[in-house]
This record gives sequence, structure tokens and C-alpha cells, in this order.
Amino acid sequence: MKILVLAPQPFYQERGTPIAVRLALETLAKTLGLNNQSSPSIDLLVYEEGQEIQIPGVRIIRLKTPPSLRGIRPGISCKKLLCDLFFLAHTFCLLWRARHDQYRVIHAVEESVFVAWLAKPFFRVPYIYDMDSSLALQVTEKWRWCRPLLAILQFLEGVAVRGSLAVAPVCDALEAIAHQHGSKNTVMLRDVSLLPEDSCCDNSRSALFGDRMEGHQPVILYVGNLESYQGIDLLLESFALVKDHYARPHLVVVGGDAESIRRYQEKSIKLGCASEVSLLGPKPLTDLRDLLVSADILVSPRIKGNNTPMKIYSYLHSGTPLVATDLPTHRQVLDEEVAILTAADPALFADGLARLLSSPELRQTIGQRARRRAQSLYTVEAFEKQLNSLYERVARGLGEALVYQPRISEGK
Repeated sequence: MKILVLAPQPFYQERGTPIAVRLALETLAKTLGLNNQSSPSIDLLVYEEGQEIQIPGVRIIRLKTPPSLRGIRPGISCKKLLCDLFFLAHTFCLLWRARHDQYRVIHAVEESVFVAWLAKPFFRVPYIYDMDSSLALQVTEKWRWCRPLLAILQFLEGVAVRGSLAVAPVCDALEAIAHQHGSKNTVMLRDVSLLPEDSCCDNSRSALFGDRMEGHQPVILYVGNLESYQGIDLLLESFALVKDHYARPHLVVVGGDAESIRRYQEKSIKLGCASEVSLLGPKPLTDLRDLLVSADILVSPRIKGNNTPMKIYSYLHSGTPLVATDLPTHRQVLDEEVAILTAADPALFADGLARLLSSPELRQTIGQRARRRAQSLYTVEAFEKQLNSLYERVARGLGEALVYQPRISEGK
């Protein structure tokens, strides 16, 4: 099966969607039996920027764009939409060049579904919609002036859903949206934990979190990008209310670019908690396990969105207790058994932090429950089963075998 994967993202970068795309490609290549083939059967079109990596059975094609269109941040942006115009043209070029040995299916991630939808009438290639978010909601949440256009954007989203061969939502809320739009074939492709089963820490706390804090201080840890929808303002305002707790907590924030870090450092100074806050910038994915298991409390203060952050699954798997905002983005995976859920309000979020700071026993109980749930539901093995189920359905719809069968040469 010859597949074109459209992923309008910098690739590879250690952040949500690129991580999920890499995991999907590695799983798909293994399922299709491509690891031992001399020529790849999966083409991946991505943005120009990102780390160079090799995935057996996959040819990575990088979109050439003007330098002014580089530095794409997470989420929707004007720069990203402009870059997607180049992405559209490049996709049509790829499909035209392959017209005599055409792709059997397009796997379209996020907004590239509209590229696949536009290409379908011309090249007769069906597409899978890898639905990582509701594009209609993402646009109207980002730009308030677009809210009067919500009905039109939802109509277009529905057209893309109904035109697909299958829809692969990453969470329950998106699955419900796919069904509302009339999806004919929906297969959940939930994100999973990126942690290995071994949860032992290989690094000291000072090596992980810096030497600004004392070894016995409880660490409240956030990992992820620092875009506004992640609620870092809420987190800092909440922490300022508990910084004088008798446990003497220290807040550590991992991730973000230099501009975001500078902005939040200034905010922590204004809130009077700068000495108890460390903004460490990005860390390699290989450090994720040690960071999560070495912390005392994890936080996800997100204030917008309906898709569950990928990090939540690793948070749960780490066995470290979690405080999160009680919003659909979290509630579809979390409940009171495995997390402290509070309203997106600084005082109430601070109360949730204080509950865990005051009770090591509660921290241990919630952490153990969370780890058990992640081990049963949110592992890489579960993701592989979901992806294989999706492509088995697609292969049946296309009338061909899923697993790669070597060709027998003439005369044998």
C-alpha cells in the first residue's frame, strides 16, 4: 500500500503532533512490513524546519518556503496558514508526479485534510482524516473576530469529515464532533504515554531541576509549550497564592521559547514569586521520564481547547499526582480518582495544589491510581492496536491486503 502522509508541522520536533506523527509512521511501517524494503512506500510531506531523522520505510519530503515563513509555533497562526498555501501546491505536485503509480490513500493530519479534500476530485485518491483538534473551534478561539464565521467553519469541517474514507480522532470530544458531522467510519486513535515501563530515575533532582531549590522542597512541575491556551498565567497566579505554604514548594516550568520564558519570568517577578519559580526552557524527550517521576506534583492548567494534551497520558503513567483544570480537554480522560480537578480560577487551582502539598498520603494514593489506569489504557501497544485497526478497515475498503507481500519475480 503506497501512502502519502500530510503533516503540516515542523518535523521532527519534540512536541505533541510531531511526536504522534512519528509514532504513527513507525507503527505503520512495521505493520506494512516496510523495514526490510529497499524503497519506501510511505511519503511524508512536512515543513522545512525540524530535526533530521530516519524512519525505515518512510521518505521525508520537506516543503521549501521563504525564510519569513519559518519558526512555526504550536497552534493556528497567520504564518502557518500562509505556509499551508505552499503545502497545498507541493501536495498537488507530488500527486501529479505519482499519477502513473498513484498513492492508494492520503493520511491527512489536522488542517491538511482540506488539502486532501481538494485533491480528491482531481486525482481520485481517498483520504483519512487524522483529527487532532476541531479546526473550527481552534480558529474561533484564537481569533475572536472569526466567531461570527463559526457556522461556516463547522460546515467546511463537516464537508471534510464526510468526504473522508475514515476519521481518526484523538479523544472522545473529537469523536463526538466527527459523529455529529456524519463520519461514515470513525476509529479512535488516542494519544498514549511516552514513558517506558521502567519508572526508575537516572538523574539527581539538582541535575533535572537546577540548583536554585533545596533537595527536600516539593517540586510542582509543568512540561509543555508556553502558548497562552496552556494557562501558564493561571499557573503562576495560583502558585503565588501557595508559595508561602509550610512545605515550601518550588515551581518548575519546562518548555517554551526564549520570548515566552522572558515574559513569564517578568510575570513571576511582578507576582513576588520569582525566587521560587524556575523556567528551564526545553528539555530532550529522553529526560521526560526522570522529570515526571522526580516531581512531587504535576500540573496542567490549560484554559482552552477540547483535545486532550498528549502529556496527560505520560503524566498519569509516571505515578506522580496531577492537578488540572476541570474542563472537557481534561475531563474526557481524567476524573477525581486519578487527579485533582479544579475550575480555571487562580484561587481554586491554588486550593488544589495546597491539598496535595499538605498530604503526602493523598499524593501517593492518587499517583498509584493514575499509574494503574495508564498501564491498562494508554500504552504504545494500545496505540498500535488502534492504528492497525484503522488501516485494516481502510485496506478492506480499498480491496487490498494491509500487510506488505513481496512480489515474486517472473520465472520463479
